[in-house]
Amino acid sequence: MAGTALVVGASGIVGSATANLLLNQGWTVHGLARRPSEQAGVLPVVADLQDAQATAAALGSLQPDAVFIATWLRQATETENIRVNAAMVRNLLNGLPQPTGARHVALVTGLKHYLGPFEAYGKGQLPQTPFREDQGRLDIENFYYAQEDEVFAAAERDGLTWSVHRPHTVIGKAVGNAMNMGTTLAVYATLCRETGRPFTFPGSSAQWNGLTDMTDARVLAKQLLWAATTPAAANEAFNIVNGDVFRWSWMWSRIADWFGIEAAPFDGTVRPLELQMANDGPIWRQIVERHHLAEPDLARLASPWHTDADLGRPIEVVTDMSKSRRLGFTAYQPTDDAFFDLFAQLRADRLIP
Repeated sequence: MAGTALVVGASGIVGSATANLLLNQGWTVHGLARRPSEQAGVLPVVADLQDAQATAAALGSLQPDAVFIATWLRQATETENIRVNAAMVRNLLNGLPQPTGARHVALVTGLKHYLGPFEAYGKGQLPQTPFREDQGRLDIENFYYAQEDEVFAAAERDGLTWSVHRPHTVIGKAVGNAMNMGTTLAVYATLCRETGRPFTFPGSSAQWNGLTDMTDARVLAKQLLWAATTPAAANEAFNIVNGDVFRWSWMWSRIADWFGIEAAPFDGTVRPLELQMANDGPIWRQIVERHHLAEPDLARLASPWHTDADLGRPIEVVTDMSKSRRLGFTAYQPTDDAFFDLFAQLRADRLIP
């Protein structure tokens, strides 16, 4: 049944996909962002969640049936990540008027719940894969846990239901997003094709040879809506991935083929994209001018540091989906098609040639 939704981070990869799905299902969608995009059908709410007073003023008398939180701000340390991102969730939920009816709050986090924050990513004693929701928290500070605690506190105070959603690396379109592997790889492949550089896998042997999975933003959006409208899914945390598994030794060639280039042989050496692409800003501007593209700022399209973090992991990472499958969530998306759909959209929007 359609209702009124507030999508927080509506201009991002997850938020825009969620807003699109909700609109297609007949929902009234309010999209909150510091700089809202002009997304057709989305009613913009301009707010900086770090400002509690301004957030409350921006939310006014809004009474959403469901709130989808898909935003965060990267800070220099995990201590600062916790302080800033927990406050943003707290300011949002405190700023909403007291609910006059049933309200659901869905929080998007990720597999750093199991792998640890960026400061200690993939290090120390980690749970076995496939990651399962009942494995709980690591004994280390993590801003995801702080965000969850804010949601739990608001749920107890206001009588809300909640869900937490833990995707693996998300594939989807957004410009200016801090964690965007799909577009980063599209830009990197374009640079390699245009300059004749080898299309070299930047990560570890563990990722090249091991099994992994990913999350299409459209599949995540479907799970968010499912959890918000399925009573059995209330007050639960869910992993969310596409449903297939692959090895990068296979996927890298698939991506190369789409761009009409050859994948360079992998010799086991880690060659981070952050180093490979460090001086590519001027080259990208030349490509943009030559092909009349829409975004000349390489930094708004590519996030090499994040792609390096995922592809450089020293362990195999696969994710268990049994919990939501048992409750009836069945969405599935082949990951290579998710990449290809994104690349085609980027080309149609003149973000890559």
